[in-house]
Parts: sequence; structure tokens; C-alpha cells
Amino acid sequence: MTRSFATPSALLAGLLLLGVGSACKKPEPVQAPAPAPVQQAPAPAVDDQAARRHQAELDAARKAEEAKRAAAEKEAAFRRAAAEALQDIHFDFDKSEIKAEDRHQLQKISEFLKAYPAVKIEIQGHCDERGTNEYNLALGNRRAGATLAYLVTLGSPEPKFTLISYGKEKPLCTEANEACWSKNRRAHFELK
Repeated sequence: MTRSFATPSALLAGLLLLGVGSACKKPEPVQAPAPAPVQQAPAPAVDDQAARRHQAELDAARKAEEAKRAAAEKEAAFRRAAAEALQDIHFDFDKSEIKAEDRHQLQKISEFLKAYPAVKIEIQGHCDERGTNEYNLALGNRRAGATLAYLVTLGSPEPKFTLISYGKEKPLCTEANEACWSKNRRAHFELK
């Protein structure tokens, strides 16, 4: 029987092959556990309430701004209507009768009062500088009274008005001529 022994180089080659073979062998894959499904955590209730509160504040501020703008527009419309309606009417010298050309202006005042029923108006009677203080105060009072009487015939309620006579105390014009005096003989209207 013959024994065969491997030479040292063959033995070394065999060991290398054995080592390379085991080094090249891929390890069995290890299966990682399946990840747990990611759940969306609900938003904290505090954040949701804060967002709703903030939105409510924004809505309230917007509504307040709209209301403020609407009130300003309403006030501006009222001021324009008052300026158009409350124009002076004029009288002849030493007279308190309403002139035909002023009736249209008094109609505008009556319509203004119907459109704005909460309004109250002061009717001021004025005179030119001629005559005594006492006479002009009485004449201014008659002018304011005649103006009120005409407005009442147009359907304006008498309690909407107050009367005052300034006589010649508050002239618009101070020149001593008829053009100036005619401007001072007037009924003037002021909101109260």
C-alpha cells in the first residue's frame, strides 16, 4: 500500500482554497422585522383650539373693519345730504313771508327729514343791520316761525325743530349795501 502525502505547497493551496471558499460564502440574510406602520399622531387639541381662536379673532377684526367702513360711508352720505338740504332761504326787506323761489329748498329739507327721521334741526332767523336790536330779534323770530310753519305744511313734524332769532347779531356780510343786506336776511338751518 502506498501512502501519498501531499506536499507542503499542495497543502497550503488546499488551505487557501478552503479559506477562500469560506470567505466567499455569503452569510444567510437576516430578515429585519417589518417596521411598524407609522401612525400620524393627532395634532394636540391645544394647537387646534388656538388656530380656531386665532381664525375667530381674524374674522371678528375683519367684520369690525367692514362695519367701521360701512358706518363711515353712511356718515359721509348723511353729511352730503345735510349739506345739500340745509341751505339758507332769504327774505325781502322787513318781511317774513316765504318766497316762491325758496319753497323748493324747504321741500328738500322736508325730504331730508323723512330720509333721516332721527334728525333735529335748529331754524335760525337773521336780519340785516338796519333797525333796532329789539325789532330785528322779533323779525328774526317771525322769519324762523314762518319757515317752521311752511315745513309743517310739507309734513315735517314740528317737534323736529327748535327756533332761535339772532336778529342782526350774526351777519354773513358786513358791507352797507343792498347786496350784502339781502344775504343777511335769512333763515339758517343747523343740525342739533
